[in-house]
Amino acid sequence: MAQDEAVIGCTGELLIGTRGSAGPGEILVRVRGGSETFLAWSQEPLPIGATVLVVESRGCREVDVIEWADPLDRLRDDSADAG
Repeated sequence: MAQDEAVIGCTGELLIGTRGSAGPGEILVRVRGGSETFLAWSQEPLPIGATVLVVESRGCREVDVIEWADPLDRLRDDSADAG
């Protein structure tokens, strides 16, 4: 199946936690001007509500994800502490 290149690099939220190699979860991703769901695979189990980054498309609405923390959030926290 063809990969979905548009979703690679997008962030999303896990609607169903992943189980590592034991099985996928489900992610909601903002892409193409809307929101879409995909099966999400990760190397390590990730909980419901985790923010993740799509790193690869497997085709057939399946993606590989890693846990993601926006580096800009850290800058915002630092500037709030300074003020």
